[in-house]
Parts: sequence; C-alpha cells; structure tokens
Amino acid sequence: MLSLYSICLAIWHRFDQTHPSTVCTLSESRAAAAAACSSSLQMSLLVVLLTILTFSVPSATASASDHSYNVGDHVPLFVNKVGPLNNPSETYHYYDLPFCYPDPVIQKKESIGEVLNGDRLANSLYQLNFRQYKAGESLCQKKLKVVDIVKFRNVISNEFYFQMYYDDLPVWGYIGKVEDESWEKRTKYYLFTHLSFDVLYNGNQVIEIHAFSDPNHAVDITEDVDIDIEFTYSVNWNTTSTQFQNRMDKYSKASLLPVRQKIHWFSFINSIIIIVLLMGLLTLLIMRRLKNDLRKFSNSDEEEDKEVGWKYIHGDVFRYPPNMPLFCAVLGVGTQLLAMLFILFLLALFGVLYPYNRGALFTSLVFIYTLTSIIAGYTASAFHNQFSVTGWERSVLLTAILYLGPLFVTSSILNTVAISYGATAAIPFGTLLAILLIYAFLVIPLLAFGGVIGYCIRSEFQAPCAIKQYPREIPQLAWYRRTPCQMFIGGLLPFSAIAVQLHHLYASMWGYKIYTLPGILFVTFIILIIMTAILTVGLTYIQLSVEDHEWWWRSVLCGGSTAIFMFAYSMYFHSRSKMTGFMQLSFFIGYNACMCYAFFLMLGGISFRVSLVFVRHIYGAVKSE
Repeated sequence: MLSLYSICLAIWHRFDQTHPSTVCTLSESRAAAAAACSSSLQMSLLVVLLTILTFSVPSATASASDHSYNVGDHVPLFVNKVGPLNNPSETYHYYDLPFCYPDPVIQKKESIGEVLNGDRLANSLYQLNFRQYKAGESLCQKKLKVVDIVKFRNVISNEFYFQMYYDDLPVWGYIGKVEDESWEKRTKYYLFTHLSFDVLYNGNQVIEIHAFSDPNHAVDITEDVDIDIEFTYSVNWNTTSTQFQNRMDKYSKASLLPVRQKIHWFSFINSIIIIVLLMGLLTLLIMRRLKNDLRKFSNSDEEEDKEVGWKYIHGDVFRYPPNMPLFCAVLGVGTQLLAMLFILFLLALFGVLYPYNRGALFTSLVFIYTLTSIIAGYTASAFHNQFSVTGWERSVLLTAILYLGPLFVTSSILNTVAISYGATAAIPFGTLLAILLIYAFLVIPLLAFGGVIGYCIRSEFQAPCAIKQYPREIPQLAWYRRTPCQMFIGGLLPFSAIAVQLHHLYASMWGYKIYTLPGILFVTFIILIIMTAILTVGLTYIQLSVEDHEWWWRSVLCGGSTAIFMFAYSMYFHSRSKMTGFMQLSFFIGYNACMCYAFFLMLGGISFRVSLVFVRHIYGAVKSE
C-alpha cells in the first residue's frame, strides 16, 4: 500500500513539473481560463490517484499465493447465507436459523462489492483441516424447542438452501426435505443433521469441494415437540489432476447441459443470420431512396422543385432542441454507461470477472462508474458549449443526478423492504456511508473536472446549412408517423434480435444458471447497437421526409425504446418463473427498471449520435451539389 502511494506521489510531482499549463492554454486571450483548467487538471489527477488508492485495499478474496497449505493446516470454513431456492434476492444470515454456532460469532471483513451482493460471511464450528479425514465428527448437540422446530419447518417447506465458502470456493446444500405420504394423507418434514464434505486437492492446494446432506441422517420435525439433536459432519479428501488456476472452470461448465448448449448456439446463429439479412435490406432501401432524392435535387432546375421533402426544412433541422441541459445530460450519462459496459466486457473476456468471484462485479461497477464520471461531465459540457458558452454547469449538474438519482431512490426503497424482512440484501449504514463519500468526494469532482475540460476545449457547432431565425410549422402527421409508433418500431426489431440472449441473461441474474459466454453476449450487444443505429437512421429519414424537423429528441426516444421492451419481457420472465413474495417482486422490478433505464440512456445516446452524422451527411451532400 505504501509503495503504491509512493508511485502515485511520484506521478503527481512529475505531472506538476512537466505539464504546467496542459491542453487548456488555447490562446493568449484565454490565459485565465487556461490557468484554471491547469489547476483543475492537477487537482483531478490527484482525485483519480486517490480513487485508485481507495479501491486498492485488499478485499476478502485472498490471492493465489495464499492458498497453499501443509497437511493438518487449518483452512477456515465460512458460513454465508440461507434462502429460498426460487427467490435469489431473499437471503438471510446463516445463523438466523438455530444451527450450531461458535462463541463468539465473528463476521469476516468484506469489500463493498461483497456487501452489495448480500454476502455476510462468518466463522463456524466446522474443522476442515487440510487433508485430514473425519467420519461422524460431532459438531454440537442442540435442543430444538418448538419455536425452532417451526422455523426449520417453514424454511424446509420453502426449499431453503445454505451457502458456505471454503478456501474461497462456494459450497451449497439443502437444509431438509419434504415427503408426502399418500397412505397417511399428510406431509412430513425432515431436517438433515449430517453434512458430508468431499474435497479434491492437488499437491498443497484445494481445488474443489462438494457438500452432501445425508438423507440417512434426517430427523422428523413434523410434530411440534422439543427434540434433542446432534449435528455431525464427515470430511473426505481425494486427489485431482486439475491445476489451481483452472479450479473455477467447473463453475463455468455447470450452467448449461450439452443439449441446451446446442440449442443455445443454434438460436444465436439463427438470430445472427436474420439480423444480417434485415440490416442489409434496411440499408439497401434507405440508401436507394436517399440516392434518388439527391439525384432529383441535383438534376432539378427549378428552385421550388428542390424545396420539397427533407430539403425544405434545411434551415430548421440543425436548430438545437428544447430542454438543452437535460438533452446534454442524457448524452453524457449514456456515453458514460456505454464506456463502463465496454470495460466490464473486457474484464469478463480477460477472466477478471468470473462466476462466484465474490463481490467482484459490484466492486467493479462502483470503481468503473467512479472513474468514468469524467467522461459524462466532458460529454455533457462539450456538447452544450457547442451552442452556448453559458449554462453548461446546469448540464453537468443534471448529469450527476440523471441516473444516480433514480437509482438512489429505488435502492433506498428496496433497502427499507430488505430491512423489514431482515434479509442480507439490506445495506449496512457503514457501507451506505462509504458509497455516499465516494459519490461526494470522487464522483462529483471527476464529473466537474470533465465539465471544465469540455468548457476549455469547446468548439462551435458547425451546421452545413444556415439556421433560420423562426422555425417552420410542422404539418399534421398521420398516426403511424408520430413518436409512439416510431418508438414501437424502433424498439421491437432490435429487441427481437436479442430476445434469446436476454432470456439467458435474466436466467443468470435471477436464477442459478451461470452465463458463461461473455463473448457471445458482447457480440449480441454489438448487434443491438448496429441494429438500433440503422433503424434510427431510417426513422429519422422518414421523419425529415414529411418535413418534421424536431428529430433530436425523437432519435433518442426511438433508440432507447428497446429498453421498454426489455422491461416488459422481464415482467413476462417473472410471471413464468417460480419467484414468490413481495420482497422478491420488489427487488426484481426495481433493479430491472434501473438496468433497463441504463440501456435506454445508452441506446438513446448512440441513436442520436448516428442520426446526427446521417443528417450532417445528407445536408452536406445537398450543399455540395
């Protein structure tokens, strides 16, 4: 940690010596602004370095060099949580059930990502020393009272599972079983009292572990009577040829059966073929129609013949839209989220993010969102300053709250629900305070820094055509040319291209299927972007052809409308699943809404950028003619 701090300090001094003015010194007349930019750059570099130091604190996951043991060494087994099989968000602490527990119970220190993931690791009475066999080892003897019996019976009826971690490897098992005895016309509940661990090792390292609840050691807890129970466990050790660096591969291979894997690939290839054909058809139709229009304009001698269709509104098409600060904030946040998603894909492709890397995804989300705040501030400020050098601060302010505001409100409501249930999904006060401090002292300064850069290197918006002082009146449009219908078309076709992969993604997020093909998911996302871009260009061209020049906001809405279909499909997915209960429903709706809102901003920003390039191109071509 000290060495990293020394490196950061050296970088800071080096930057201070070699970059006294930076790129902001544009001219003599802007010397004061340049000095302010230089100071802001230096201060923000320090903020970035502090961000790196903040997230460089070691997490609960040990490094590979710490996983070597000698025979008889103590390897701790941490208990984590329990929960119903069909409700992945509804999890509780392991010791909320009357299991055997040590005295005292010591909670393991966890990273922000682990806490956000609902992990609550604690020590246990299990002694799984390295390569030491045990058979019928007593864990504890416990007298279960009627209230404990009722609690166990309720969780068994809801198919509760438990999760533990051994040498950073996840372990699952069932708490009990239910048997319907038809001849007695009653249901019996059995509590498993014996747990058998099968551990595989290679040399001096743990490679794999399984936990089996022995049905031969089950106690009938159907009746409401006190019971004396002895909990026991066994440990078996076997060798394996799997190397330590490959020990997580089994989780990547456990998600899909071979038959489903073939169906998965067939669906993906089928979607690719349909999408390529559709994109080719749309591109051909749009380009042919556009070439005909340009040829007609260039060959026409009469001025009134030229002033028809989209050419007629050349003086209004580059008029900036209403609610300019909000529009700039949409572009800023959309660009930031797009950059963050691409970074996450890179981490997944390089193996940094993998299934059951405890809390890594949420930690990466917090860290990457913090660093990419500079992109959001710069994008919003730079676009705003193309039209006006005043008021860009409001655009940056809206950028700070456009996505995080709804996310904070949703998380607060869901956190209240989780607290009322006593679930591990409830964010502790310390973690919540840490997130607020990160937002206040890292996100906001980086966002402001990006805004200052956008102001310092601003440029004027160059329109191919002169903008008239007064806008033309938009003619009455048929219903199929209005915004709702175009949003429906612009959202339905891209959604149909990703529906198969979206189903697998939801099954991974809200179930126990592991999504193991990040490359295919990345390709699907690229296809979604291309499909959205082509459709938006086509819809924008249709809109301009009917002399409707207010295309700026509509391009954002048409591109982002795919997210509406994604959210609607999530509701369908929930209706077909076995998830039950108010807490699971609220978490499902809340976090799916936040995810789809993020996609709306991303795709909306992409759609506008592509539409702007297209509009510049066609009006520039007309001007050159």
